[in-house]
Amino acid sequence: MLIFILVIVVGLVSWSLHLMQEAIDQREFSLMLAGTLVAFSAAAMMGVYFLMGNCVGYMAQISHDTAYRSQPDIPITWSAEDFQEVQAFYQ
Repeated sequence: MLIFILVIVVGLVSWSLHLMQEAIDQREFSLMLAGTLVAFSAAAMMGVYFLMGNCVGYMAQISHDTAYRSQPDIPITWSAEDFQEVQAFYQ
């Protein structure tokens, strides 16, 4: 997934640079603004990717800890007396 997002970000950055070069050649402010907005969208995309990765990792850790803590801490042990009671019940 990271490779796919990196390809998209590299494409956005190259498109942004192309727009800015055209803006300089044609002396157009709107193309420079468009290039800047595309560059910001590429940066925002990477920011969201890293923030969501940390958030999902944190939530997965919480889920794992909760599942672990929901298990009883008391080990199940059988004594000879318990075993005799079970035997007596089934006889």
